[in-house]
Amino acid sequence: MNHLLEVQDLEVKFALRMGDLTAINGVSFTLDRSERLGLVGESGAGKSVTGFAIINLISKPGYISGGRVIFEGRDLTKLTDEGMRHIRGNLISMIFQDPMMTLNPVLTIGTQMVETLQAHGGIPRKDAEEIALDKLRKVHIPSPEKRLRQYPHEFSGGMRQRIVIAIALLTDPALVIADEPTTALDVTIQAEIMDLLLELCESEGTGLILITHDLAVVSQVTQKIAVMYAGKIVETGRTEDIIDNPLHPYTRGLIHALPNGRNPGTRLYQIPGMMPSLINIPPGCSFHPRCTISGDICRYESPSLREIPGYRTMAACHMLGLQKEQTEKDTAS
Repeated sequence: MNHLLEVQDLEVKFALRMGDLTAINGVSFTLDRSERLGLVGESGAGKSVTGFAIINLISKPGYISGGRVIFEGRDLTKLTDEGMRHIRGNLISMIFQDPMMTLNPVLTIGTQMVETLQAHGGIPRKDAEEIALDKLRKVHIPSPEKRLRQYPHEFSGGMRQRIVIAIALLTDPALVIADEPTTALDVTIQAEIMDLLLELCESEGTGLILITHDLAVVSQVTQKIAVMYAGKIVETGRTEDIIDNPLHPYTRGLIHALPNGRNPGTRLYQIPGMMPSLINIPPGCSFHPRCTISGDICRYESPSLREIPGYRTMAACHMLGLQKEQTEKDTAS
C-alpha cells in the first residue's frame, strides 16, 4: 500500500560550538490519505521540529542529518529549494500556533489570500477571490465578502485562526500539519477550532498531523497517536488503544495527569523530574531517570520501538511484556 507520507529514521541535528546536538533521533511513522495522526509530548520532545523537518523548514544551525521523508512517492529531503517550494504551501500546508505571526498586519485578509493563490497557482485575481470566499465559508466565517476587506487586528483570536486554516486550505493540500493550533485560544474556542479541523479533514479528504501536548485534544480528533520523548517516538498505535490502555510509563503519566474524572480539589498527578535538555540526554533510555519501573538495562541500553506481546500498540520500553514473555516460556518448557 502506498502511503501519503512515510517518515523513515528521520534525524535532525543542530550544529553548535560544543558539537552537534541531536534533536530528532530515528523517528519513523506513516500517514495514509485522509488519515489523522497526533504527535504528542511535553515541550522539548521534538514534535514541532519533526513537523518543520517534514517540509524542510529547519532553520540554521539545524539540519536534517539522516533519514527520508517520502511524500507521494518523492523523497522531500532530496529535493532542491525550487522543488520544495512547489510542495510547501501547495501540496503540504502548515498551521502555526499564533495566527498573528502568520498573518501580515498591514494587508487585508483578501489581499493575503489572493496573493497566496497567485503565488502557487498563477490564477486570475477574480478567480482567486472566488476561491478565497469559498474557503472562508467553509471555515464558517460570517459575511465573507466584508471580511475580505478587513485587516487581521479587526478579528478575534478564534476568527484569526479560522482564517489561517482557510489560507492553509486554499490550494487543496493533501496534507496539513497543525502545530499547536489552539494554544493561544481559550478552552471553548479551542473546541470549536478542533471540531472545524476534524470537519474539514473529513469533508476535503485531507491528511492531518496534529502537533500538541494535550492528549485530551488528540483523543477527540486523531485516528493514530505517536508519543514523543527527547526526540524519539516511545509509543505509537491507534488512538483508542493508547488512550484506553497506555503501555509506556511516559504515556501512562501523561494520561494520569489529565484532570478528567478527578474529584474537585484533589491534586493533579505530575510526572517527576523534567524533560532532559539536548545537551544532557542520559545514556540508555532517556526516560529512565523519571521512570517508576526502570531496571538496570534501562541505564545503559536504549530501547527500540517494538510490538509488545498481547497488545496492538508499539512501545520503546525494556520492561514491558517481560513478565508475560517469561510466563509463556515457563509454560512452553
